[in-house]
Amino acid sequence: MNQDIITKKPVNMKEEKDKNGEKHSGFKEARDLMVSSQIITRGIKDERVIAAMQTVPREIFVPAEYSSSAYEDRPLPIGMGQTISQPYIVALMTESLELSRDMKVLEIGTGSGYQSAVLAEIAKEVYSVEINKELFNRTGKILASYPNIKLSNHDGSTGWERYSPYDRIIVTAAPSDIPEAYYGQLKEGGIMVIPVGPSSWSQELYKIIKTAGRIKRVKICEVAFVPLTGKGRW
Repeated sequence: MNQDIITKKPVNMKEEKDKNGEKHSGFKEARDLMVSSQIITRGIKDERVIAAMQTVPREIFVPAEYSSSAYEDRPLPIGMGQTISQPYIVALMTESLELSRDMKVLEIGTGSGYQSAVLAEIAKEVYSVEINKELFNRTGKILASYPNIKLSNHDGSTGWERYSPYDRIIVTAAPSDIPEAYYGQLKEGGIMVIPVGPSSWSQELYKIIKTAGRIKRVKICEVAFVPLTGKGRW
């Protein structure tokens, strides 16, 4: 059975960070350095993506024992065999979506919730699916301050048909091939960003563009993601 959460009680994240400024002052400096040294210098140009990366407090999306490493140039474990992606990969995937403020985005693999929060800073609505119940419950609490994120605990390999079609789809786990359901839930003219390949270092990140019923694949780079799990067809 699907379990949905609609996030409520909007919180001004900037005010919340200011309120805890003394506690998190070092993180703000680390966040600014991450953006300047890892994001901008590698070619990320979209000002909305850069602003989102400067705004979202990555340290709250990692386990406490890794908070001091939150802005390092690498993925980090978040438990249950899952990871939070390297900051640059989050920025690259987000920029590749070519987002605008009026868009509805489907995210497969909520994970830590960090990518969800970055998307929510730019897009109108984010629909995010997480198959792991424990991770879903934990991340739902962290994302409660984002009123434009809707979460569901179900098998993401079948997408989330209830709210389809989507302007954009982003997948944060790698299937061996792209599930058929994703094509059907992507709007005409839509873009999907997804890693594809076996559970190894040989995966490839693709930008999928749907135009006039035809699918165009553009390779972005090589990546390493956790495998997509579920019963969907691919």
